[in-house]
Amino acid sequence: MMQSNSSKGTLYVFAAPSGAGKTSLVKALVDQSDGIEVSVSHTTRAPRPGEVDGVNYHFTDVATFNAMVNEGAFLEHAQVFDNFYGTAKANIEERLAAGVDVILEIDWQGARQVRQQFPDSLGVFILPPSRQALEDRLRGRGQDGDEVIARRMQDAVSEMSHYAEFDFLVINDDFDTALEELKAVITANRLRNPLQAARHGQMLDELLA
Repeated sequence: MMQSNSSKGTLYVFAAPSGAGKTSLVKALVDQSDGIEVSVSHTTRAPRPGEVDGVNYHFTDVATFNAMVNEGAFLEHAQVFDNFYGTAKANIEERLAAGVDVILEIDWQGARQVRQQFPDSLGVFILPPSRQALEDRLRGRGQDGDEVIARRMQDAVSEMSHYAEFDFLVINDDFDTALEELKAVITANRLRNPLQAARHGQMLDELLA
């Protein structure tokens, strides 16, 4: 659907098991970087404490979500646990066309759907350093009981089994180190020859005249 064009922004797909620290890392990455933003997904789950509609997610009901699916409004959509998540196409295409890099925070199922429509997208998978660290982080949220955490751990193992489908692998053992590695991914991609040539075409023409 989307043609490769070196003057456009890059679409990044970030995935991780619940509790790996993806959301915090992405927020810090966007706050400390220029020209990159996070796409706000739609979801049918209830807002968590402190989450704001239109900022963290577009919170909607199942009927509205299904209507958007039937209209073909989503780039990707998937069921995670008992809730639905989806990424609307229109805003992403607009931002990429403006030269802005866009991050999608989705699971491996959504990543597959995105790669089919945006073959030039780059996948980044974030892992915890151990299962124990992951469980400790989930318990540290103080939001779920033992049964829910056990289910999340089971689903996390399933999610992590798809790490090889992504272009980059970051281990979130130390937050600052993981953040610097994510910055390095963005910087390295922006320095690729086709992207640099598109940005600095006039300079290159003058150098070679």
